[in-house]
Amino acid sequence: MRERGHVMTRRSLAGLMAAAVAAVLARPAVAAQAQEATITVHRDPSCGCCAGWVQHLRDAGFVVQVEETADLDAVRNRLGIPSDLAACHTAEVAGYLIEGHVPAAAVRRLLSERPIAKGLAVPGMPVGSPGMEGGKPEPYTVVLFGADGQRPFMRFIGSQVIG
Repeated sequence: MRERGHVMTRRSLAGLMAAAVAAVLARPAVAAQAQEATITVHRDPSCGCCAGWVQHLRDAGFVVQVEETADLDAVRNRLGIPSDLAACHTAEVAGYLIEGHVPAAAVRRLLSERPIAKGLAVPGMPVGSPGMEGGKPEPYTVVLFGADGQRPFMRFIGSQVIG
């Protein structure tokens, strides 16, 4: 068999076939990674800080799908967000829940480490957190929550990791 001026040997054909099989097998992994990076955000359509958080995620490279609803309490109840962690928007990504103004760096760490948990939350609306820029940024804690309770996951001032 000839291909562009050189003879295709069994070895080169086997190499091409191996590369094709590897590409086909790698495709589901690539699709899974892309799917994990897609974040579905449930937010009130009139909330400006939610739009700011969505933009923060997009700027960090996440694909964000927005679902607008005026009844976020129903969404939180359906998903099982603890009431003491409630904030102004709720998101879902790769089987985890994200409540409030969680920085993209914390979401990336969550997806990288894959801890046994329900998700992450930043209760309230800390000044300087993503989407809440303006004024003097205050320190805040991103909380990991799940069946084993709640514990600090990361600390931030604004979008900057501290301690």
